[in-house]
Amino acid sequence: MEKETGRIEAFSDGVFAIAVTLLVLDLHVPELKDGNTPAYLFEALKMQWPGYIAFIISFFSIFIIWVNHHKVFKQIYKRNTGLMFANGLILFLVSLVSFPSALLARFFLTDSKQLSVTIYTGLFVLINLAFNLLWRQATSDKKLLHPGISDAAVTKLRNNYLYGFPTYLAAFMVSFYDPNFALLICVLLWIFWAASSKKIDFSETPAL
Repeated sequence: MEKETGRIEAFSDGVFAIAVTLLVLDLHVPELKDGNTPAYLFEALKMQWPGYIAFIISFFSIFIIWVNHHKVFKQIYKRNTGLMFANGLILFLVSLVSFPSALLARFFLTDSKQLSVTIYTGLFVLINLAFNLLWRQATSDKKLLHPGISDAAVTKLRNNYLYGFPTYLAAFMVSFYDPNFALLICVLLWIFWAASSKKIDFSETPAL
């Protein structure tokens, strides 16, 4: 069976690559005057630690999203308009990650810390909803899926992404009271998805 989603996947990979690249733009070289010592440079670099944390969290979040996006599309063989728009919504939201990441880097050590974390976690709530919409759209017509995929496999993949919504929603709600813990929830979730992604690989399903 010929796969019809090649162009969708290629375009998506390009957007993911650009989204990751944009994160790097928020890492800045400290402005030092002539004659400053290495110790001064070291201190200036240390002062930018929120930017490094924001970059690491955002990079691996996008990377895990890309890994799971790839695994989802291994099971999708045909396309329709609804599927393309659902995928476009994911790409739109992923392309925005660099903005709340920049907010974290700039305002994490200020009184606006809570708001920056709330915006950050809120975006990932939307990304998870978009992911669930994509899989719902794909499974609404099983003719779009790999011809050998079982109902159990479809349910297993759906359940894997349903865990994300209440978790990200919890992080979003917690961010109003404890921004640090809210970010920790996000980190733990992408660690969970990194560990569980191998469990949703149904490539052993025979191709027809």
